[in-house]
Amino acid sequence: MKRFILGLDEALSARLRPLAERPAAHGALAAIAHSGDSLVDFPLLALWWYLDAGFAPGGAAFRTLAAALAATLVATGAKYLFRRKRPEGDWGSIYRRTDPHSFPSAHAARTMAIAVAAFSAGVDPAVSGALFLWSLAVGVSRVALGVHHASDVLAGWALGGLVGSAVPAPRFPPA
Repeated sequence: MKRFILGLDEALSARLRPLAERPAAHGALAAIAHSGDSLVDFPLLALWWYLDAGFAPGGAAFRTLAAALAATLVATGAKYLFRRKRPEGDWGSIYRRTDPHSFPSAHAARTMAIAVAAFSAGVDPAVSGALFLWSLAVGVSRVALGVHHASDVLAGWALGGLVGSAVPAPRFPPA
Protein backbone atom coordinates (compact mmCIF):
# COMPACT_ATOMS: atom_id res chain seq x y z
CA MET A 1 0.00 0.00 0.00
CA LYS A 2 2.80 2.41 0.91
CA ARG A 3 4.53 1.70 -2.40
CA PHE A 4 1.27 2.36 -4.28
CA ILE A 5 0.72 5.70 -2.52
CA LEU A 6 4.32 6.78 -3.09
CA GLY A 7 3.95 5.79 -6.76
CA LEU A 8 0.87 7.98 -7.11
CA ASP A 9 2.68 10.80 -5.34
CA GLU A 10 5.65 10.57 -7.68
CA ALA A 11 3.42 10.34 -10.77
CA LEU A 12 1.42 13.44 -9.82
CA SER A 13 4.59 15.36 -8.93
CA ALA A 14 6.19 14.36 -12.26
CA ARG A 15 3.13 15.61 -14.17
CA LEU A 16 3.40 19.06 -12.56
CA ARG A 17 7.16 19.56 -12.97
CA PRO A 18 7.05 20.30 -16.74
CA LEU A 19 4.99 23.42 -15.96
CA ALA A 20 8.21 25.14 -14.88
CA GLU A 21 10.30 24.26 -17.93
CA ARG A 22 9.65 27.42 -19.97
CA PRO A 23 11.51 30.48 -18.64
CA ALA A 24 8.43 32.73 -18.54
CA ALA A 25 6.39 30.08 -16.77
CA HIS A 26 9.26 29.40 -14.38
CA GLY A 27 9.43 33.08 -13.42
CA ALA A 28 5.68 33.29 -12.86
CA LEU A 29 5.68 30.10 -10.80
CA ALA A 30 8.59 31.40 -8.72
CA ALA A 31 6.71 34.64 -8.00
CA ILE A 32 3.60 32.68 -6.99
CA ALA A 33 5.65 30.34 -4.82
CA HIS A 34 7.37 33.25 -3.06
CA SER A 35 4.02 34.98 -2.46
CA GLY A 36 3.37 32.24 0.10
CA ASP A 37 6.60 32.89 2.02
CA SER A 38 6.13 33.76 5.67
CA LEU A 39 8.29 36.85 5.12
CA VAL A 40 5.58 38.07 2.73
CA ASP A 41 2.44 36.75 4.40
CA PHE A 42 3.00 37.79 8.01
CA PRO A 43 3.81 41.47 7.34
CA LEU A 44 0.79 41.74 5.02
CA LEU A 45 -1.48 40.09 7.59
CA ALA A 46 -0.10 42.36 10.32
CA LEU A 47 -0.76 45.40 8.12
CA TRP A 48 -4.32 44.21 7.53
CA TRP A 49 -4.78 43.70 11.29
CA TYR A 50 -3.48 47.21 11.96
CA LEU A 51 -5.70 48.79 9.31
CA ASP A 52 -8.70 46.69 10.39
CA ALA A 53 -8.46 47.07 14.15
CA GLY A 54 -5.36 49.04 15.13
CA PHE A 55 -3.80 45.84 16.51
CA ALA A 56 -6.75 45.28 18.85
CA PRO A 57 -7.48 41.59 19.37
CA GLY A 58 -10.46 40.24 17.51
CA GLY A 59 -11.89 40.56 14.05
CA ALA A 60 -11.23 38.81 10.79
CA ALA A 61 -7.66 40.04 10.37
CA PHE A 62 -6.65 38.94 13.87
CA ARG A 63 -8.24 35.51 13.38
CA THR A 64 -6.60 35.06 9.99
CA LEU A 65 -3.17 36.03 11.31
CA ALA A 66 -3.62 33.65 14.27
CA ALA A 67 -4.58 30.82 11.90
CA ALA A 68 -1.55 31.49 9.67
CA LEU A 69 0.77 31.45 12.66
CA ALA A 70 -0.77 28.28 14.10
CA ALA A 71 -0.62 26.47 10.74
CA THR A 72 3.03 27.47 10.29
CA LEU A 73 3.97 26.23 13.76
CA VAL A 74 2.09 22.93 13.40
CA ALA A 75 3.46 22.27 9.90
CA THR A 76 7.02 23.06 10.98
CA GLY A 77 6.70 20.74 13.97
CA ALA A 78 5.34 17.99 11.72
CA LYS A 79 8.25 18.45 9.32
CA TYR A 80 10.71 17.68 12.09
CA LEU A 81 8.62 14.70 13.15
CA PHE A 82 8.42 13.17 9.65
CA ARG A 83 11.78 14.43 8.28
CA ARG A 84 10.93 13.72 4.65
CA LYS A 85 13.64 15.06 2.37
CA ARG A 86 12.76 17.54 -0.32
CA PRO A 87 12.85 16.33 -3.94
CA GLU A 88 16.12 16.79 -5.75
CA GLY A 89 16.31 20.04 -7.66
CA ASP A 90 18.03 23.35 -8.27
CA TRP A 91 15.31 25.90 -7.51
CA GLY A 92 14.67 27.08 -3.96
CA SER A 93 18.16 26.88 -2.51
CA ILE A 94 17.13 29.06 0.43
CA TYR A 95 14.41 26.57 1.35
CA ARG A 96 16.75 23.64 0.88
CA ARG A 97 19.34 25.23 3.20
CA THR A 98 17.08 26.58 5.92
CA ASP A 99 14.42 23.84 5.89
CA PRO A 100 15.52 20.54 4.36
CA HIS A 101 12.24 18.79 5.22
CA SER A 102 9.22 18.82 2.95
CA PHE A 103 6.27 17.05 4.62
CA PRO A 104 3.87 18.75 5.07
CA SER A 105 4.27 21.93 3.07
CA ALA A 106 4.16 24.91 5.42
CA HIS A 107 3.43 27.19 2.45
CA ALA A 108 0.35 25.13 1.58
CA ALA A 109 -0.74 24.92 5.23
CA ARG A 110 -0.28 28.65 5.87
CA THR A 111 -1.99 29.85 2.70
CA MET A 112 -4.93 27.47 3.11
CA ALA A 113 -5.29 28.48 6.77
CA ILE A 114 -5.43 32.11 5.63
CA ALA A 115 -8.13 31.35 3.04
CA VAL A 116 -10.27 29.22 5.35
CA ALA A 117 -9.93 31.53 8.36
CA ALA A 118 -10.82 34.56 6.24
CA PHE A 119 -13.90 32.79 4.90
CA SER A 120 -14.88 31.54 8.38
CA ALA A 121 -14.45 35.04 9.81
CA GLY A 122 -16.90 36.47 7.29
CA VAL A 123 -14.52 38.12 4.84
CA ASP A 124 -16.21 38.90 1.51
CA PRO A 125 -16.69 35.58 -0.35
CA ALA A 126 -14.98 37.00 -3.47
CA VAL A 127 -11.88 37.82 -1.42
CA SER A 128 -12.01 34.48 0.40
CA GLY A 129 -12.39 32.71 -2.95
CA ALA A 130 -9.39 34.58 -4.36
CA LEU A 131 -7.37 33.56 -1.29
CA PHE A 132 -8.38 29.94 -1.83
CA LEU A 133 -7.29 30.07 -5.50
CA TRP A 134 -4.03 31.74 -4.41
CA SER A 135 -3.39 28.88 -1.97
CA LEU A 136 -3.97 26.34 -4.73
CA ALA A 137 -1.59 28.24 -7.03
CA VAL A 138 1.10 28.45 -4.34
CA GLY A 139 0.89 24.70 -3.72
CA VAL A 140 0.99 23.75 -7.40
CA SER A 141 3.91 26.11 -8.00
CA ARG A 142 5.91 24.52 -5.16
CA VAL A 143 5.50 21.07 -6.72
CA ALA A 144 6.18 22.32 -10.26
CA LEU A 145 9.39 24.02 -9.09
CA GLY A 146 10.53 20.82 -7.38
CA VAL A 147 10.72 21.90 -3.72
CA HIS A 148 7.81 19.67 -2.70
CA HIS A 149 6.22 16.36 -3.54
CA ALA A 150 2.49 16.51 -4.37
CA SER A 151 1.61 14.72 -1.12
CA ASP A 152 3.49 17.39 0.88
CA VAL A 153 1.18 20.03 -0.56
CA LEU A 154 -1.99 17.94 -0.22
CA ALA A 155 -1.18 17.30 3.44
CA GLY A 156 -0.37 21.00 3.93
CA TRP A 157 -3.70 22.04 2.44
CA ALA A 158 -5.55 19.58 4.69
CA LEU A 159 -3.67 20.79 7.75
CA GLY A 160 -4.24 24.44 6.85
CA GLY A 161 -7.93 23.83 6.27
CA LEU A 162 -8.27 22.21 9.69
CA VAL A 163 -6.34 24.93 11.45
CA GLY A 164 -8.08 27.73 9.58
CA SER A 165 -11.49 26.40 10.56
CA ALA A 166 -10.49 25.60 14.14
CA VAL A 167 -9.08 28.97 15.17
CA PRO A 168 -11.97 30.52 17.03
CA ALA A 169 -12.93 34.14 16.96
CA PRO A 170 -11.76 35.50 20.31
CA ARG A 171 -14.40 36.36 22.87
CA PHE A 172 -13.72 39.20 25.24
CA PRO A 173 -15.84 40.24 28.20
CA PRO A 174 -17.89 43.37 27.60
CA ALA A 175 -16.08 46.53 28.60
